[in-house]
Amino acid sequence: MTYTASLRAAGKRALITGAAGGLGSATARMLARHGAKVFLTDLDAAAAAQLAEEINRELGTQMAWSAAQDVRDEAVWKQLLDEAAQALGGLSVLVNNAGIGSLGSIENVTLKEWQRVMSINLDSVMLGCKYALPYLRDAQPASIINISSLAAFKVDPDYTAYNTSKAAVAMLSKSVALECARQKIDVRCNSVHPAFIRTGIVAPFFEALGEEEATRKLVRGIPLKRLGEPDDVAYAVLYLASDESRYVTAAELVIDGGARAI
Repeated sequence: MTYTASLRAAGKRALITGAAGGLGSATARMLARHGAKVFLTDLDAAAAAQLAEEINRELGTQMAWSAAQDVRDEAVWKQLLDEAAQALGGLSVLVNNAGIGSLGSIENVTLKEWQRVMSINLDSVMLGCKYALPYLRDAQPASIINISSLAAFKVDPDYTAYNTSKAAVAMLSKSVALECARQKIDVRCNSVHPAFIRTGIVAPFFEALGEEEATRKLVRGIPLKRLGEPDDVAYAVLYLASDESRYVTAAELVIDGGARAI
């Protein structure tokens, strides 16, 4: 079966971390359906491999590859970026999507949990940007897309480590964007900030409260009064990965149903 669509990412070659999860898998499918070759990494190697197989079966050609990755491991980043560039024929898009949630106020969060959250949500993004840049420089125009959260701006004191890590991702993205501009290279860097999206991260709310009550609680601060869908974020990534956004860098793209405005 050959999938037909307007190929907004034709010729792009993307590495996506955390690709087996809700946002990651939606992004992988979206980019591949729009013509990008994708290299999918995840701690769950089997799930990433299955997704790559599904994409290749759907599109009827080799568009996806996969590998296991612990995004905290500096040596693995170096190895996988080289593998991805070899498989894809270069690298022009990096999507730093891997991340975790964490509950705990400043008095309740442990140092161990704080460090775990920072290593996965922030250190991994730094490592990806740092070691991907040489490949992206060789494949201009290129794009880095860092998945942050509305929590970077709308703070809940019960999510201290998570809020802090996501705010830092936004600032890191700006720093990378301005460094690329200073070097006069056509590599853009932007952050994406979703509110609650219907993925596995909200599943515990539905299990504990039931769908109707969980939805009511989750959307009470969202003017559109509904949860986002994974493709709402995937379309934003597609835009930032494509040449449609050649003049967009150091931006914070908020996907939140209007929540930041109130």
